[in-house]
Amino acid sequence: MAKLYLVGTGPGSSDYLTEAAVKAAESVDVLVGSQRALELFPDFSGERLLLRARNMDEMMKKSVSLVEEGKDLAILSTGDPGFSGVLKPILNIRDDLDLEVVPGISSLQLAAARLQIPWDDANLITLHGKGNSDAVLDLLDNGKATIVLPDFRVEKLAQFLLENGINPERKVTVCERLSYHDERLFKGTVKNVASEEFSYLCVMVIY
Repeated sequence: MAKLYLVGTGPGSSDYLTEAAVKAAESVDVLVGSQRALELFPDFSGERLLLRARNMDEMMKKSVSLVEEGKDLAILSTGDPGFSGVLKPILNIRDDLDLEVVPGISSLQLAAARLQIPWDDANLITLHGKGNSDAVLDLLDNGKATIVLPDFRVEKLAQFLLENGINPERKVTVCERLSYHDERLFKGTVKNVASEEFSYLCVMVIY
């Protein structure tokens, strides 16, 4: 059986792409990833397969099948494969593959760096693909900053917080398009964020 790499590509910019990630991606026959992840490897000459939210399950199974057929393959995972990435769905399909995980820099990690928050002393939670839930509410009053990867729209998360009794004036920062040239740090309140529009590439920090 060939080898499957799960390659963390970082928050988006090639500035945060590790040398280990580049080496792994350049060593395979097939590269699987989102459009923005694939664009990080413009010189790759092998087969490319586009990964979208709506074909995630299909592409995970196809990737495993291609490895079983003898092709070395890398699945590009934005951020880190082990945090709201592709590691869990792959292990749910097969846990006996010749598998190597190449870690990447998570957008949560970069948000903590930008805001100078020691992230070993913060609440970290992903709602990606799960929808807004009480899980985030349970973390908000333990005296730590809560760094959240929202489920697509950060303004919807802010609205959810308001609907569940969070103080509208509670301080938050939205880290938008981290690592890109148009990166933005929006500092305000839950109420402010609920009425603004942001791109889908956001991390929310709740104080």
